[in-house]
Amino acid sequence: MTTPPPGDVAALRTALTDAAYTVDGVEDLLGPLASAALHREQSVPARRVVATRSADRRATLTSLFLLGDEVSRGAVDAALPGVGTAGAAALGLVEAAGAGADDAVRAVLDLRPYAATDARGPVEWWLVSDLGELATGRRLAVDHVLGAGGASTTLAQVTMRDPVGRVLDLGTGCGIQALHAARHATRVVATDVSRRALDLTRLNVALNTPDAEVETRLGSMLEPVADDRFDLVVSNPPFVITPHEGAAGAAVERAIGAFEYRDGGRSGDDLVRDLITGVGAVLAPGGVVQMLGNWEHRRGQDWTDRVGGWLDASGLDGWVIERELLDPAEYAETWIRDGGTTAARDQAAWDAAYGAWLDDFAGRDVEGVGFGIVTLRRPAEGARPSLRRLEEHHGSLRQPLGGHLAATLAAHDWLEARDDDDLAAERLVVAADVTEERYLTPGAADPNVVIVRQGDGLGRGLQASTGLAAFVGVCDGELAVGQIVGALGALLDVPADDLAAELLPAVRGLVRDGFLSPAAGTGRPTR
Repeated sequence: MTTPPPGDVAALRTALTDAAYTVDGVEDLLGPLASAALHREQSVPARRVVATRSADRRATLTSLFLLGDEVSRGAVDAALPGVGTAGAAALGLVEAAGAGADDAVRAVLDLRPYAATDARGPVEWWLVSDLGELATGRRLAVDHVLGAGGASTTLAQVTMRDPVGRVLDLGTGCGIQALHAARHATRVVATDVSRRALDLTRLNVALNTPDAEVETRLGSMLEPVADDRFDLVVSNPPFVITPHEGAAGAAVERAIGAFEYRDGGRSGDDLVRDLITGVGAVLAPGGVVQMLGNWEHRRGQDWTDRVGGWLDASGLDGWVIERELLDPAEYAETWIRDGGTTAARDQAAWDAAYGAWLDDFAGRDVEGVGFGIVTLRRPAEGARPSLRRLEEHHGSLRQPLGGHLAATLAAHDWLEARDDDDLAAERLVVAADVTEERYLTPGAADPNVVIVRQGDGLGRGLQASTGLAAFVGVCDGELAVGQIVGALGALLDVPADDLAAELLPAVRGLVRDGFLSPAAGTGRPTR
């Protein structure tokens, strides 16, 4: 596949728009029952619906691209006016059995609507990727190019979207992160080990962001950009921990095959470790990395010590949020199932792959596998790393998270520039999403527990002392931090210095995490 002709792609874009082939349009066509079933990879309800709506262009496109069914050439021509079967075939999307109106047309690629909201706002696009098992009924190919899965959507939502110069999308796949980056970057470089992935990335860029500066480069990990520097690196790398050696690797290969999009060919979590420790080489000063990854929890070692060692070796500011933790059995089940139906239909193959994963983990004393978000940043020229934060947040969060992460980094920098005397002179205000919860024993006059809770971002909740709860309650930007502490000390009959020693570290934490922020005109952190 070469770079598609702009006129052909523009005609396709117009036809898809006019057909209302959007996420909302398809869900409206199918209804809630069939839509929900299709999200679970169950096609029967959707087929029943489209069979009754043959005159609807959305039904033709859904049958062709989402369900993998044969559609007549005449129906495709009607669904894509100005493009037709011939134009779709020229773009590599379909193949036709003949030139007659009743001759069958079958999709070669998956073309589906995509809608998401990142830190810059909502988008509606169409994504071209390889057909899945639902459409083909066959095992995925080694070089299968995945569309926008759950991990891709997560990365798009957690990425900061401040205007930047150069962005690297490392391991671009179908190009979804490059599309998002093109909205706020001057230039994007998208890399992958798969020529097919880069072909599809160029098609997706032409279809959705035709004016964007997106360059594709072939190669593994950082090799294609070793001499470049970027302001932002985004990566959903092939981080899945997969057995490779000996009988274990052979068992997994027989059961589910190997897939470039998820398996980097490394042992354990070495790929994620090496990317964290090496990516600083392509970052400009102040440049940020946002990536997803898996890491092993090994017996006798806290994961924060192990992954924290990677941060230390990187020479970068580092913030790791673990979003999920699976035990070895859960992890094996997840990725065998992701490999498709072959192992699911063959109990012996399933058991062999399952055992191989457990043996592989046992060999490294792995007790669990974490999944999460990694944010790294190169300090300014001549500065040393000042941020090293590793935490678990397995609960819900409010997406898109990118704006919150950017604000947290800005708040960290604001705090680093101020000692306690400087902080005492600042005026703070409570964020609009912060609430207070009080728990009392029946009949008691005062609460036993006060929790200050954040509604946005990570939805953190902090159990506050009487003094801290009172402090937060009066942060309206009128009084300086030191003035509030002095007044509370007098009210609570506690020496002001003692109360300051208790409260100021907690106040720093509240500013860092967005519960409190500097009042307008006082050097407010910026993103």
